[in-house]
Amino acid sequence: MYNNTLPTGNVTQTWAENSSTNNSTCQKNDGFKYPLYSTIFSIVFVVGLITNVVAIYIFTCSLKLRNETTTYMMNLVVSDLLFVCTLPLRVFYFINMNWPFGSMLCKVSVSLFYTNMYGSMLFLTCISVDRFLAIVHPFRSRALRTKRNAKIVCVAVWVLVLSGSLPTGFMLESTSRENNKNNATFCFENFSSKQWKSHLSKVVIFIELVGFMIPLLLNVCCSIMVLHTLRRPQSISHGGKLNKTKILRMIIVHLCIFCFCFIPYNVNLVFYALVRTKTLKGCFAESVVRTIYPIALCIAVSNCCFDPIVYYFTSETIQNSMKRKSQVGRSYDVKFSEALQSETSSNLQCSLRNLKAKVFHNESSV
Repeated sequence: MYNNTLPTGNVTQTWAENSSTNNSTCQKNDGFKYPLYSTIFSIVFVVGLITNVVAIYIFTCSLKLRNETTTYMMNLVVSDLLFVCTLPLRVFYFINMNWPFGSMLCKVSVSLFYTNMYGSMLFLTCISVDRFLAIVHPFRSRALRTKRNAKIVCVAVWVLVLSGSLPTGFMLESTSRENNKNNATFCFENFSSKQWKSHLSKVVIFIELVGFMIPLLLNVCCSIMVLHTLRRPQSISHGGKLNKTKILRMIIVHLCIFCFCFIPYNVNLVFYALVRTKTLKGCFAESVVRTIYPIALCIAVSNCCFDPIVYYFTSETIQNSMKRKSQVGRSYDVKFSEALQSETSSNLQCSLRNLKAKVFHNESSV
């Protein structure tokens, strides 16, 4: 939820100016957020647009493999692009401190912000769970890990995210002119204290639980289980240490991006809701929360730029995995799998007999 400070000429305002039920005289100076937002959002727009357009080109034209993981990544690209396309409007607003684009576009823009943030978290979680099933339970999960099931999951994610983001965005009023000396129209920052107490506090509880806590736990648990599985000696087969290193790198990058982008904003959002509902009182608490909020928000928005890194590592691992499968063809004994991959089809049987003879000779001589 965006800060409720109105963008008038005097950026130092009291909390009482934004709430009819609050008699506090805590002085706030969060005017730094306007140049911060306009700068960061401009950078995210350029970088996010280029990287996500390149990603969607790769998925549709260059990446030959189509499976459930690429289905999740394609939906994540769509979520990022929808949000990135609204950033120029936000940049214009934070530079001019006026919203001339109408109430409906303001509400849609706010809705897309929450759609992108929590959609990104859920789709990243889907990728993490899918990787967990593929590595930890490769055989038992075959019937579950299908394109059809992946599409069903994606539809469910979109329904869940839109059911939370659309009502939140459409509760925002873009035409409030209270304390407006410059006759400007506001957007992104007009949630009243009454709305926070009656509706938004409940929304925060829902999105923090379903949109943040559960995905965070799933990402961490799945990553730990995969790392534990890769530590087993038998996990190093036809892929070798090189493949294991790539998978470990992919998991670490995925988890770091998730934690870096989403933990600061969602943790601060809880305290922000407590301050806005007057559950948490005190000038120091208000000052800290309102100062951290714009910084955490900018970090969260940057996920549009970091998601393509996940695409790169995941796609690279998928392609390498499929190449190995096509070389092996069938599953053989681990002792002879290296020989079966390196020999041509005409010499396979001969090599296999020689290897077996050597193994049996060594065993008999012990």
